[in-house]
Amino acid sequence: MAEWIWESGIGESRAALVEHGRIVEAAIEPDDIGLRIGTIARARLIERSTGRVALEGGEAILNPVPTGVTQGATLTVEIVREAIPEPGRAKPARAIASDAPPAPGPDLHARLVATGIPIRTLRAHEPDALEAAGWSELLDEAIGGEIVFARGALRMTPTPAMTLFDVDGAAPLDTLALAAAQAVAQAIRRHGIGGSIGVDFPTLAGKAPRQAVAEAIDAHLALPFERTTMNGFGFLQIVRPRPRASIPERLRADPRAAAARAALRSLERTPPGGPRRHRLPAAVLARITPAWQAELARRTGTSFDLEPA
Repeated sequence: MAEWIWESGIGESRAALVEHGRIVEAAIEPDDIGLRIGTIARARLIERSTGRVALEGGEAILNPVPTGVTQGATLTVEIVREAIPEPGRAKPARAIASDAPPAPGPDLHARLVATGIPIRTLRAHEPDALEAAGWSELLDEAIGGEIVFARGALRMTPTPAMTLFDVDGAAPLDTLALAAAQAVAQAIRRHGIGGSIGVDFPTLAGKAPRQAVAEAIDAHLALPFERTTMNGFGFLQIVRPRPRASIPERLRADPRAAAARAALRSLERTPPGGPRRHRLPAAVLARITPAWQAELARRTGTSFDLEPA
């Protein structure tokens, strides 16, 4: 039976949909997420040419800008895409004009409730069900990009233009490509990857094997999405909705902060009577805020002595 495992961590909340003991879908929502999808709020039009608006919690791009709304005017907007971190700059949130009353966007837990799938709240004193289902492996995939499957491996690389998957493995190539198609579809779901996705399969001779790979994508990746056929060089493109950042994008945007939150998760699970002095890489320790340390002390009932490694 499938269930969501949800955890309210320090600095972030996290969840995983677990089926047959393994994670099939996951989500991480940092506390500083900013404007969530579904947020409806009053905004001021800062720049009409670009549609830039300012509202409590951040800025967004309004598209289209309603006729008659002048620069400096206020209007109600709804956030339809969250900000997405990219190397060197962030892609701002996207908004549309709305007549609905102001309301906050649903947080991660509320979105899980809306799925109708049972939710189990995981607490620090309980056995680590997330880890048992493969949480560390998921984070390693997201940060390192290496995804191993039965007949080979994928190399996942997020870029501003698209997320790329490179397929590597041994012959026979037809069999490798079919196995990789399933692995790619599963990775896309597991990591919440949207937007343009490119897959570089091994070059296959003949139309029938290439069509079989495309059909394997269709069979294992849930709608909505669009895809191309595989070309003669083995490349296939998938396009999915991209409402928010994927897990790889989120973790790679600030890997030190991600490592800091992971360290706090481990420290929170330290059994009573365990060591209270811990050494962390200096760059990771620098990302642990006083508020996070205070929350760790509140949750565990003790103070930790954190030192740079």
